[in-house]
Amino acid sequence: MSAPLLIIAAGGTGGHMFPAQALAEAMLAKGWRVRLSTDARGARYTGNFPDDVEISVVGSATFARGGLLHKLMVPLRIVAGVAAATWCMFRDRPAVVVGFGGYPAIPAMSAAWVLRIPRMIHEQNGVLGRVNQVFAKRVNRVACGTWPTDLPRGVDGVHTGNPVRAAILERQNAPYIPPGDYPMSILVMGGSQGARILSDVVPPAIASLPEHLRRNIRVNQQARAEDLKRVTDYYAGELITADVQPFFDDVPRRMADAQLVIARSGASTVADVSIVGRPAIWVPYAAAVRDEQTANARQLVEAGAAIMMPETMFEVDTLREQIALVMENEEGAMRMSRAAAACGVPDATERLVQLVENLAEGQAK
Repeated sequence: MSAPLLIIAAGGTGGHMFPAQALAEAMLAKGWRVRLSTDARGARYTGNFPDDVEISVVGSATFARGGLLHKLMVPLRIVAGVAAATWCMFRDRPAVVVGFGGYPAIPAMSAAWVLRIPRMIHEQNGVLGRVNQVFAKRVNRVACGTWPTDLPRGVDGVHTGNPVRAAILERQNAPYIPPGDYPMSILVMGGSQGARILSDVVPPAIASLPEHLRRNIRVNQQARAEDLKRVTDYYAGELITADVQPFFDDVPRRMADAQLVIARSGASTVADVSIVGRPAIWVPYAAAVRDEQTANARQLVEAGAAIMMPETMFEVDTLREQIALVMENEEGAMRMSRAAAACGVPDATERLVQLVENLAEGQAK
């Protein structure tokens, strides 16, 4: 008897692909066969998937890119992709199909619905993405990485959390050194490409801190390549020790060493901070269509683990006050650290695995 097959349908962004990869690795370890269904664009992001994962490239498309001709062709490409995915599943029927969002997930999720195969979606953010909105009422389970998640009326979600990297899990609830009269670290992240507003506001805010705080601050800041020199030069001119790079490949270590994190509230970053357990100042990305980054930060803010600063309030003087509020309050910072760790879901991958196994055993709603 062959091993059961899990089909994972995911798009080409890290937000979709990382939790998909975590589930793939866990199911392979349990003896399942795993196939990733994506499109040509998504296939370019599969380099970190285990070699045992079969990559199935099907046609899909989005209305968000391209000119008029491209948009006119979108329905045809999606229909062709759905037909191909249906035929593939008919020949090799999966036990479960799991969608992680993105337009490349449409063909496989549609085929699973047509063939009445047990299926679920995982939403990383606190607001459903467009594709997951379409399928939320057409699946057996909706797994939520952020809690609470804004769901359509009549849809119940299961809080699984967002899987995090092994390097983050190794620093789960790492001992927190509260602020004091000694070197203190602030980690500033705006995603892998940085964020201009953080480069504009954070350096002068730190430079304007009271001297008894400023002299102890050490900064680790991600900045876009075009902002790198000016941010580095600014800190140097203010005699503030700073490591400014476009990308940090050792974020888990830097996060564990930090007294405070200032960052965009992408779902993965929020999950990492909650696992490590660090006070944070969240700056949700204002241009997000569904304002999902505000939803992502809400649990930690309501738990007293973080401060939320919308971009309209993210100014030098206001940020300086919030940084000082954390860095001058040893007991308060400790409480924030503990509250963040209490929100973490270190077993998120195991929760996803359990949902898959329950669906395969017929325990669907």
